[in-house]
Amino acid sequence: MTPTITAFESSPDRGRGLARDMRVRWALEEVAQPYDVRLVSFKEMKEPAHLALHPFGQIPTYEEGDLVLFESGAIVFHIAERHAGLLPDEGNARARAITWMFAALNTMEPPIVELEQAPYAERDKPWYEERLPMLEDRIRGRLDQLSRRLGDADWLDGAFSAGDLMMVMVLRRLEGSGLLEEYRNLSAYLARGQARPAYKRAFDAQLAVFTGKPSAG
Repeated sequence: MTPTITAFESSPDRGRGLARDMRVRWALEEVAQPYDVRLVSFKEMKEPAHLALHPFGQIPTYEEGDLVLFESGAIVFHIAERHAGLLPDEGNARARAITWMFAALNTMEPPIVELEQAPYAERDKPWYEERLPMLEDRIRGRLDQLSRRLGDADWLDGAFSAGDLMMVMVLRRLEGSGLLEEYRNLSAYLARGQARPAYKRAFDAQLAVFTGKPSAG
């Protein structure tokens, strides 16, 4: 059965591939699973039909038969569990890949999103200018740790996995901030992820929603 995911009808990122349906698209492309996309407006996201799929009124959602999922991490994990290619077969390696998924979402992403949202939520506050360096230093601390762990390896734990997929998508949120550029190995890691054919297909598909032009795939 072909799953259906939801995505922004008009994405705030203007097709830059930062909306969280990109993570799900990439996972589906990696495992060569066809999928349909239902675009929703901001108004529709708060209406009962969508809230029945996602109680917090966000995207993405995932529908496959009578299964409905929300939260990009849970959806990617489901895809990785159902299809070969995103989780190792060996038990311990599989557990480590799942751990990296959680690390991306729970350890790396929160301070990055906090920095990302600060200009919109706090720019008019008297302490805004003093707070920014503290946010950046918190992220640098995490990047330091991640950089040391990655070292010269191509991926976080052997072959590419769902853990790398989620980590690459989280690190992408730092593009343009200047922070990631301080770490040569992490910049190269991000570039490797973005060079994967499945990533490119997913990015083109999401960009096509904004441009109104069909993707090449």
